[in-house]
Amino acid sequence: MHNISLRVEESEQLQGALHLSSGWFLENLWLVALIPAIGFALIMGFGKKMPLKGSEFGLASMVGSLVVATGAAIQWMNRVDSASDHGEHSLGLVQTFGRSVPRASEGGEVEPFIEPVVNTWVWWQNSGLEFGIGSFGDGLSILLLWLVAFISLLVQIFSLDYVRGDRRYTQFFGALTLFSAGMLVMVMSENMVQIILGWEIMGLCSFMLIGHWWEDKYNSHSALKAFFTVRVGDVGLLVGTAVIFFGANQWAVDNLDSNGFNIPAIQAWALSGEGSPTLLLVGASALFIACIGKSGQFPLHTWLPDAMAGPTPVSSLLHSSTMVVAGVFLVARIYPVFWEGFNIGNGGLSFIAIIGAITIVIAALLAFVQDDIKKVLAYSTVSQLGYMMLGLGTGAWLPAVFHVFTHAFFKCCLFLCAGSISHSGSHHSFDMKKDMGGLRKHMPVTFTAWCISTLALTGVIPFAGFWSKDEIIDNVGNNGYTFLFWVGLGGAALTAMYMTRATYLTFFGEPRGAAAGIHHDDDHGYATAFREEIIHGDEIDRELVTATPRSLSSAANTGTAVADDHGDHGHDDGHDDHGHGDHGPHESGKLIIVPIIILAFLALTSGFANPTPLATGALGIDLGEGVEVIKKYVEPRPQPVAIEAIIPGGPGHALELNVPGFEAGASLAAEDGADDHHGGCGFDTPAAGSVCFFPSVTHAKPELGKVLLSLGVVAAGYAAAIAFCLAYYQRRDKRLVGLTERNKFARGGYLFLKNKYYLDVLYNNVFVYTVSRPVSKAAYWINQNVLDGTVDAVGRGGKKSGDWVYKNLDQRIVDGAVNGSGTIASETGHGLQSTQSGKVNQYGALIFGAAAVGAVVLVILNVN
Repeated sequence: MHNISLRVEESEQLQGALHLSSGWFLENLWLVALIPAIGFALIMGFGKKMPLKGSEFGLASMVGSLVVATGAAIQWMNRVDSASDHGEHSLGLVQTFGRSVPRASEGGEVEPFIEPVVNTWVWWQNSGLEFGIGSFGDGLSILLLWLVAFISLLVQIFSLDYVRGDRRYTQFFGALTLFSAGMLVMVMSENMVQIILGWEIMGLCSFMLIGHWWEDKYNSHSALKAFFTVRVGDVGLLVGTAVIFFGANQWAVDNLDSNGFNIPAIQAWALSGEGSPTLLLVGASALFIACIGKSGQFPLHTWLPDAMAGPTPVSSLLHSSTMVVAGVFLVARIYPVFWEGFNIGNGGLSFIAIIGAITIVIAALLAFVQDDIKKVLAYSTVSQLGYMMLGLGTGAWLPAVFHVFTHAFFKCCLFLCAGSISHSGSHHSFDMKKDMGGLRKHMPVTFTAWCISTLALTGVIPFAGFWSKDEIIDNVGNNGYTFLFWVGLGGAALTAMYMTRATYLTFFGEPRGAAAGIHHDDDHGYATAFREEIIHGDEIDRELVTATPRSLSSAANTGTAVADDHGDHGHDDGHDDHGHGDHGPHESGKLIIVPIIILAFLALTSGFANPTPLATGALGIDLGEGVEVIKKYVEPRPQPVAIEAIIPGGPGHALELNVPGFEAGASLAAEDGADDHHGGCGFDTPAAGSVCFFPSVTHAKPELGKVLLSLGVVAAGYAAAIAFCLAYYQRRDKRLVGLTERNKFARGGYLFLKNKYYLDVLYNNVFVYTVSRPVSKAAYWINQNVLDGTVDAVGRGGKKSGDWVYKNLDQRIVDGAVNGSGTIASETGHGLQSTQSGKVNQYGALIFGAAAVGAVVLVILNVN
């Protein structure tokens, strides 16, 4: 194990001067991912022989991973505090390149640049380049490592009860553990090769987990859809990595003694001003296509709702802190590439911001027409990921990362609440219209946790989402993106509206279907959903018209249900009834409720990890200094540094720090009014011989008016949704009931949303069908005429060769030799037959004659 490009004498000199010890957990950060990987191996190797069928290995591995991640987080915070205590003259070593650099804070004072802790092993060498695998410990990676380990542990505890009795219980925990390990591998990566490794591990595990109940055709179809849709984006990951490598490699070798796969080297190259703008644009575009696929952004978001076919714990983990967050993490990790490639700092609309804004709106609108509670949450996730991308695309790096943190808690809680409802309240159904209603009386804990998480999701003060999502919106407006600011506010209102609808259908009104003790023996599942996926035109239109909300009252009274795109995800087939004699609605057991309570508490409080910009500035609440934990310990600190400080005088020379002066305060053009973007840190190209690793992003100045506007928009969304639910579902207002049948515009809008903007039809009919049909025909022709022709020709040639060998070699030579020896023996026997007469006197004469001949021979021999 060694530190990349870190000379020992330099490390000891600076570490000794600053006393910045890393600590055992930081030095062994790689254990966070290794422990779950070992747990996966133990589950698959010995799980079925264990008392808990392997789940004990999964739980133990996630506990171990969380312990290491927590220890690393504490030591990282101590490291930052220790460096900060040195004040203006303190220096922190950037271990990746063996250099030190102070940074300038927003207030103008110089603060230390805190070194990442990098430990790697050489994986392979090629053409003088070393490719390693190991750990990269900085604020961003440690935050995500802790978050993934913590959420994964709670999901595994929840799964102990939820999937108990599943026919593939051991395989489920194995795949779930490896899924977490894949995300952890990616988060701690110090190079793009390792990022690709973790990225693909998650893709494989998502395929296994979404298709866990593969006997249901819809589940296997959804798994394939997710796998191949994400693979489309993964092409961009490979292309983008290659483009960036060939652009950055020589610069990294010459200036930093590194290579073009190393992430800090890529960051420094992107901000150096020496990279080709075209190459940066192509590389950033390709990489962002991968992020679009992985994080469910428009137009590759179509796989994410279908991923609900997997067990609910999978949905919870996938949507909160692992796979869908991977794309957001990649943008945040190599942010300088996107900053320069899309010219984010110049105040113009970036590709990232545009895609994020579109995704916010289209996903929120689709949530309105979903009757499956998990699909409502799925589209909610897509929309919230849009907020994260919007923040990253407009320079709001810190709020976007903060929203990743808070979103993980309330979204995981919402999914686990949905699982609790299906488990104990709706007999394994997720259909809000058919099998829910009035559940707040029977499931008070689940209801309370759901409401807390919903308030956090919609951004109500003081819940977590208010501090993170509203900070994104505030930064977008502060940076001059007025239109996107209103898009963000509109998305917040839509979120409040569709979550109010979901809450009302689930917990209020009269119980329906399973919630009322009525169980269905019809096509209760995803068979209908799969059928809708493969039919088009008038047929699906007629089916959707019958699924209008007008049928809700009959479903409540008779227990029958409309045929729509939701069901139980094959859940009934997956495991038994968990020992419940009474299938009436009731609160879930402790293994399900305890993780939900913990997550609900964090959905309420986690926003206070970074509350100061709004709390002290807008609301007049003084929480004291140092409460911006995420900003202090996670956000990178931009500062040019002399390359001479990296490799002073060439390899082997003594370390001589040469840090140039730097004026803090560089910011976005939208704020400072700058017209030209010159690259580097903020708007200032680093001076000759200097590099920097992170751009000068801005932080919004809180304004009370914007805060009140945001809260007012959310309140208006709640008010409108509550009024609609009462009028439509409770009072059955005739002006609303059957509106989609009476009004062609309402019907058209409903069908447009119900068909998911016809994107699936477009992809299946235009792209998949258009490509697959010619390809399949060509493949068939090649098979029949080329492959089969070749095989047939070889067969005919082999037959002729065999015939020739049989006639000439086998019959004439081999059999001829055998038959010839037999003929000789036979003829010899016939020749000697006359000597065998059976007469004694003849035999005696022959004996004496032979003796005489022998005697004559001996005499002749002796005479000589």
